[in-house]
Amino acid sequence: MSESVPDPLPFQRPVPPEEQAAPARTELDPATESLVEQFERARREEEAAAAAAVVLEEEPVEAAAPVEIGPTGRPMPVFPEPQPLTKHGPARVVSMTNQKGGVGKTTTTINLGAALAEYGRKVLLVDFDPQGSLSVGLGLNPHEMELTVYNLLMEKDVRLDEVVVPTNVAGMDLLPSNIDLSAAEVQLVHEVAREQTLQRVLAPALEKYDVILIDCQPSLGLLTVNALTASHGVIVPLECEYFALRGVALLKTTIDKVRERLNPRLEIDGVLGTMFDGRTLHSREVMDRLVQAWGERVFHTVIRRTVKFSDSTVAGEPITSYASASTGAEAYRQLAKEVLVRWPEPRHDA
Repeated sequence: MSESVPDPLPFQRPVPPEEQAAPARTELDPATESLVEQFERARREEEAAAAAAVVLEEEPVEAAAPVEIGPTGRPMPVFPEPQPLTKHGPARVVSMTNQKGGVGKTTTTINLGAALAEYGRKVLLVDFDPQGSLSVGLGLNPHEMELTVYNLLMEKDVRLDEVVVPTNVAGMDLLPSNIDLSAAEVQLVHEVAREQTLQRVLAPALEKYDVILIDCQPSLGLLTVNALTASHGVIVPLECEYFALRGVALLKTTIDKVRERLNPRLEIDGVLGTMFDGRTLHSREVMDRLVQAWGERVFHTVIRRTVKFSDSTVAGEPITSYASASTGAEAYRQLAKEVLVRWPEPRHDA
């Protein structure tokens, strides 16, 4: 008797998860169900916080802006744009002084004055050097002038407004000079209060101008003492060269004596490095020594060498108008901003 063969079983294939029947949900009491929901909600919040932390770690951090180091070896500040004035005066009187010649006193007087005038300040330049370089640098012929600062000093019937002449720069006037001024130093010796002579003749100008810049001769004689006595501040232009550095100590001694004996309000507004050439080790060394000796009195602004200064002198106008976009013009505009930050605000009497 033959045995029967059973039918083969069908293939057992795994059921896809999506087709699998969901397991029967166990019924929970309300209290337990609330605890489960709180647990699930806390778990989801933790996962979201962890994901946010990962995103924050991956975001790049912005690097701090690099600090610009100026030619003086100190961080270069950004000076604000000068605010326009609603009223002129009283003027701050500033002497450009250095007993060494050729350091940029006249160039700085002309171009700083022009830059200040661009910013709305009313400026008077006083040529107090018998060589008359300031007058020549603004296009005047010293031999053709009938009245100069000499007449104002020595003749009582001459008024300030008779001697002052306008320049080609709007808002900037000039009190000219020529070789006649050399005689004033001898004649003033016998005058009473001879050191205050310039201060007396400039008194009417104080309420008309915002800034009066005095270009001194390269000496520490009576004319320079007159300028320091009449001034609120001193700017010392200094060529970045070793021999120019040596004489500054003597100048500071003179300034201290004038402050002690004649003008207690006198202060040093700053020391200005001129004719700077950052390509040479010598200029950089002199600048380092200057900052070591004078500290924060050294202006951050430095005047670099450029042929445009000589060209503008020949043209008889400031570099700010002759070569307005040049590095020299921009340097004096920056110097104007810096001195306005350093100078105290003028006080207007009610």
